[in-house]
Amino acid sequence: MAFPQTRLRRLRQNMIFRDMIRETEVNCDDLIMPYFVCPGAKVRNPINSMPGNYQLSIDMLLVEVKELVEKAGVNKILLFGIPEAKDDTGKLACSEHAIVPKAIRALKREIEDLLIVADVCNCEYTSHGHCGTIVDGDVHNDLTIQTLSAQSLVLAQAGADIIAPSDMMDGRVAAIRRTLDENGFFNTPIMAYSAKFASAFYGPFREAADSAPQFGDRSRYQMDPANSDEALREVEQDILEGADMVMVKPALSYLDVIRRVKDNFNIPIVAYNVSGEFSMLKAAAANGWIDEKRMIREILTSIKRAGADVIISYHAKEFGEMENRDLLSTAVL
Repeated sequence: MAFPQTRLRRLRQNMIFRDMIRETEVNCDDLIMPYFVCPGAKVRNPINSMPGNYQLSIDMLLVEVKELVEKAGVNKILLFGIPEAKDDTGKLACSEHAIVPKAIRALKREIEDLLIVADVCNCEYTSHGHCGTIVDGDVHNDLTIQTLSAQSLVLAQAGADIIAPSDMMDGRVAAIRRTLDENGFFNTPIMAYSAKFASAFYGPFREAADSAPQFGDRSRYQMDPANSDEALREVEQDILEGADMVMVKPALSYLDVIRRVKDNFNIPIVAYNVSGEFSMLKAAAANGWIDEKRMIREILTSIKRAGADVIISYHAKEFGEMENRDLLSTAVL
C-alpha cells in the first residue's frame, strides 16, 4: 500500500534495525591484498602514486604479510614480481629462481593458513612492457601462451594456491590447465582475469610494477571499455576452458559488468578494485575532501552488492584493521 500505511523509514530508525535488514555485508574473508615483491634485502620502496603501498624485498614482505594476517585478519594475498632484469619474452619469470616463486616458498615456510594467488603475466618481465612475445610489432598470442604456461607451472611448484592469468591472450586458460594437469597439479585452481578492460585506471600500478608499455598500448588484447556483451563472451570462453573463478577488472567503472556476469554464470566472481580507484580516493582524502573510512566501506560494499564474491583491493589491510578496531570497541562497551 502507498504512504502513509507503508513507511519504508520505519526499519531505518536506529542501528539495530539497519543491521538487522542489511542485505550486503563485506568481511575480511571476501578480500585479497595485492603486494609487489622485488629483489634485495631490507627493501621497502614507497610507491608514490599509491600511498601505503611498497615494493618489498622478500624479508620485508614477510613482515608485511604477517601483520596483514595478525592485525587485519586478512589471509589472502596476490603477488606481483619486479625482477632484477628483463628480456624480450618474459621467460625470466619461468625460472624457479624468479622473484615470485622465491617469495612464495618463503611465505609458505613462515606463515600458516595463508592463501597465495600468483599473478601470471609477462608485462613486469619484458623489456618492452607488453604482456607477451612481440612479433611484427604485436603481441603474438600463441607464443605468449607457451611462456604463460611455463610460468604457471613454476608458480604451482613453488606452492601457489591459485594461478591467476592476467594477460588476456585467447586460449591461455586451456593451455595453463593442461600444463598443470599434466604435471600433477589437478587441484590448483585458475582465477582467470576474464573481462579485463584496457583501462586508464591502471596508471599507478604501472609505476608500482614498472610495467608501462614502451610503445603503443594494450588495446589490441585487453577489452574495449565500451563492451559488456563481449565481456560475457570472454567469461564464457574462460569457463569452457576450465577457469574455476572469473574476474572483472577494474571494478568501480564496471559494476554493471559484474552484475551481468553474476546473473549469467554460476561461478565464483572476483572483482579487482584497481590502483587508479585506490589512488583517487587517497588523493581526495589527503586533501580533506572525503570521509576516507566511510568511503572505503561504501566502495567495497558496492562491489559486493554488484555481485562480486571476492574483492582484490589495496584497501584490504585498512579495511581489516578498521573492522578489528570496531570489534574491539564493541567488546569494550
